[in-house]
Amino acid sequence: MSVVMQRKPLDGFAIGIMFLLCASWGMQQVAIKAAAADLHPVLQNGLRCTIAAVLIVMLMALRGERFSLRDGRFWAGVGAGLLFAFEFLLIMIGLTYTSASHMVVFLYTAPVFTALGLHWIVPGEHLRPRQWIGVGLAFGGIALAFSGSFAASAGLRSVLLGDALGVLGGMLWAATTLLVRASSLSEAPATQTLLYQLVVGAVLLLGYSTALGYWEHVQMTPIAWVSLIFQGVVIAFASFLTWFWLLRHYLASRLSAFSFLTPLFGVCFGVLLLRETLDPRFIAGAVFVLAGIVLVNLRR
Repeated sequence: MSVVMQRKPLDGFAIGIMFLLCASWGMQQVAIKAAAADLHPVLQNGLRCTIAAVLIVMLMALRGERFSLRDGRFWAGVGAGLLFAFEFLLIMIGLTYTSASHMVVFLYTAPVFTALGLHWIVPGEHLRPRQWIGVGLAFGGIALAFSGSFAASAGLRSVLLGDALGVLGGMLWAATTLLVRASSLSEAPATQTLLYQLVVGAVLLLGYSTALGYWEHVQMTPIAWVSLIFQGVVIAFASFLTWFWLLRHYLASRLSAFSFLTPLFGVCFGVLLLRETLDPRFIAGAVFVLAGIVLVNLRR
């Protein structure tokens, strides 16, 4: 008889790990944007999924872990993989229209959507009144941040599309977390959950890149190599594996909400490394979003 693992609030160890994850995730969009001229973002993501999937298989073989398609987790795994793939497809396309700073803020509205979903479908993860205020602040911040793009000149209105894709990507990220938390994947090894996502993501994203001819414009410059290795080894392998391990041991709403640090890192890296400029209304909106996520994360 299997024992359902009880999730716990964040402790010092989990907070330290989340801090490192947030820093690496904040750098993620900047690295992709920096190498976009040499390696299309969608192709970058398909290749990083492939690299990480190979590393996961090697890790499982080293540990002697077994993988079965008949353990009752196949369809949940495929579903998580599809959500994962479409999330990153939207993000990668969005990065061709908007800045890395915008993308990281809008993508990391995911904790708000996650908290809302967990409130309705997972016992013990209900939102308190103060957290509902945080949800309202976050959505108000999204509207304010979007207003800056509406006020842009006609030539810059395409930024709106990239920003919207970022929010949709955040919603799909939240949906992936909810599926993992509420399905048979909840008690699956982190390697198995991640492998499903990486394999499905690699197949769909590389197929999409081939269909649109992205391979024809590849230039493997030093920055393209650095971005690809960082994406494949540090992000898609190490950080995602750690994330799923945390999901098995700690409350998902607390983990997701703690990632409010990631937009701060992302905006700072975008300004410092890519020389991106920020509209005052976007800055104000981002502050509201972050404040809302902090409120969602507060415990009584």
